Amino acid sequence: MNWHRLGSRTHFFKFFCAATLVCLILSGCAKGHFGSSIPKSQLNTFRYPLITDPTTLDPAIVQDGDTIDVIQQIFEGLVRFGQDNSIKPALATSWDIKDQGKTYIFHIRKGVTFSNGQALTANDFKFSIDRACNPAIKSATASDYLANVVGVQRCLDGKVKGVSGVKVLSKYRLEIDLKIPAYYFLGDLTYPVAYAVASQSVSANSPITDVSQMIGTGPFIATKYIHDQVFSMKANPTYYLGKPKIDGIERPIVKEAITRLNMFKSNQIDLVQLMRQDVIALEKDPKYKKELHFYPRPSTYYIAFNQLAYKPFANVHVRRAFAMAVDCKSICDKVLQGLNPVANGILPPGVVGYRTQTALLGYHPNQARSELAEGGYKDGSQLPPLKLYFRSDQEDVRIVAEAVQSYLKQNLHVNVQLAPLDWGTYLQKNDENQLPFYHMRWEADYLDPQDWLSLLLTTHGQENHEGFSNSEVDALCAQADPMPTDDPKRLALYAKAEDICLQQAAWLPIYYQQDVELISPRVQGIRSSIFGHLPHSTVWLKN
Repeated sequence: MNWHRLGSRTHFFKFFCAATLVCLILSGCAKGHFGSSIPKSQLNTFRYPLITDPTTLDPAIVQDGDTIDVIQQIFEGLVRFGQDNSIKPALATSWDIKDQGKTYIFHIRKGVTFSNGQALTANDFKFSIDRACNPAIKSATASDYLANVVGVQRCLDGKVKGVSGVKVLSKYRLEIDLKIPAYYFLGDLTYPVAYAVASQSVSANSPITDVSQMIGTGPFIATKYIHDQVFSMKANPTYYLGKPKIDGIERPIVKEAITRLNMFKSNQIDLVQLMRQDVIALEKDPKYKKELHFYPRPSTYYIAFNQLAYKPFANVHVRRAFAMAVDCKSICDKVLQGLNPVANGILPPGVVGYRTQTALLGYHPNQARSELAEGGYKDGSQLPPLKLYFRSDQEDVRIVAEAVQSYLKQNLHVNVQLAPLDWGTYLQKNDENQLPFYHMRWEADYLDPQDWLSLLLTTHGQENHEGFSNSEVDALCAQADPMPTDDPKRLALYAKAEDICLQQAAWLPIYYQQDVELISPRVQGIRSSIFGHLPHSTVWLKN
């Protein structure tokens, strides 16, 4: 986020316009002042902001957490995560695993309808998965989470229509066949790319672009989306687990952190995720301290070195030099004010196989300079021009990028230019491997090391966007992936692979995520897992 230090008049004008806009959307306030009470029309509406526009309206395409939180209220899959972080039945009531983990047979829940009245059957999952793998949809996630399904790649390549490994056995029985055993496959199916969409309302050949096409089986129905303003939903009266207790959800799109916080204080929203600069003061405020909630997430923020877009990063000594020149502990303690744990590896706490002791390189400026020289550069100023890319809508991300820039200048004399991008553009360029040097986050989709090491850091990993390649890492992950998840030998293989990635500076892990939220006492029944808040079908509001 390239926030400039604004003069007082400019800053006030930006704040005034944002606050006025949101007020008019939410409560019809006059003259830009926030109201002191909740409008009657919203007494039973759960209100919390989006920090940017949804990147898509289509579950087959979505790949960012903020948008997934919208999508998961409207659409559902075969399985879901529960509050205990384990996988639970959703639109499948049960499943059988056969052929040593290569065949999954799902028993579809009976009596479920989409919000348009269409009855849910096994055919809807066949349609939805075939659609997600249709190259016309341009899904960036089908090749991640469905890659192991027989026939998916041929479908993605446009060679065939329909995924041969997804078979309708009967009206309420669905078979999915895998290329290799995968006991973590149920975790893949929690991702929105495998959610059911209504064949009567959605094209098999084009993405969802309007709320009228967002027909799911979830607890809420999309009603309105206005770019840069608001996304609205209403309770689904035919939801199979019972109509939600709230009338709906209102997601005002509010891009400035100070505006979001002031909206909470003015009773305009019920929940807000905080930036670090606000937490310390709120912890000292007796009114708001009790409304603060801290949520550790299975998520690692890191710096990526893209060998495909910046030639010097193909040299392991250059990557190691960069990694050892940045004091990640100081960034966590001082820049992030101790609110985020320093990352001691690639896998975060909560993921199976997480270790407190890894082969992390650590902060060693003198050794960093030696590594750079061994990589062919006596001084970092000799390196080609380099930009550090990051998403432009999060203050915490910006200040960490600034700290990395400063350490590289101080210890290696590398001149790094900061390059903030809007979130949608950032994701698109990352998907296309165009970001040479970038500050990124990966959050677990499921709590298994395969979702990290195999998916992101093997040579042909579907989310390897920096060209890291090591034959030993490939072999270790290939051996570990099909093994039962609780096999100690499997975790030892992944541990060795992680240590190689750290020693070769595939990434520079900086910190683990901890969300801090203010939640109004009027919000009751909110449910969470380690991944975030679960769909709000149980939320009710005290007024």
